[in-house]
Amino acid sequence: MIRVLVAEDQAAVRAGLVLILRSAPDIEVVGEAADGEQAVALARRLRPDLVLMDVQMPRLDGVSATRQVVEEQLADVLVLTTFDLDEYVFGALRAGACGFLLKNTEARALLEAVRTVARGEGLISPTVTRRLIAEFAAKPVRRPGPDAAVLEALTRREREVLSCLGEGMSNAEIATRLNMAEATVKTHVSRLLAKLQLRSRVQAAVLAQELGV
Repeated sequence: MIRVLVAEDQAAVRAGLVLILRSAPDIEVVGEAADGEQAVALARRLRPDLVLMDVQMPRLDGVSATRQVVEEQLADVLVLTTFDLDEYVFGALRAGACGFLLKNTEARALLEAVRTVARGEGLISPTVTRRLIAEFAAKPVRRPGPDAAVLEALTRREREVLSCLGEGMSNAEIATRLNMAEATVKTHVSRLLAKLQLRSRVQAAVLAQELGV
């Protein structure tokens, strides 16, 4: 079972999301939050597999809530937004969210997105991933650029996987490109994230873009 916490301040929208999620036999809604502070508190108490997080919420916004959940390693975060690729989405992904969904996403796509993130795949659609990475990497950031020396900790194979992530590839696509088992790809992704001290494959993909890997 995939244990999900739904964080959405609009009661009607939250109820609709819960209804859709509960229609799936492999997904369990373990809690509901109406603001960011409640989302973090429930994530600490319930330890869900995934938090479905609205980016615009009272008391504590979804970006800040995402950052806390990810930094404390409480759960993966899939953010919900009304606007495609707005600043809230970029902020949430920089905070470590695994991906994002528009609120008007169809029920079937929502369920598959939850399953995708639960499998450790990160962003939902390779097409959306590539577009996002391109825009994300082009955004000016108020911090020094990454140092290419960080790549020295990676093996040759891990660098190849990082390069594929930078192209927005899924694990299955990477496995085909590099002629390896999908489970092996997942292991390489986990190891390179740990070595680079990154919280999600989205951040790895952006780093690959910034460094031209």
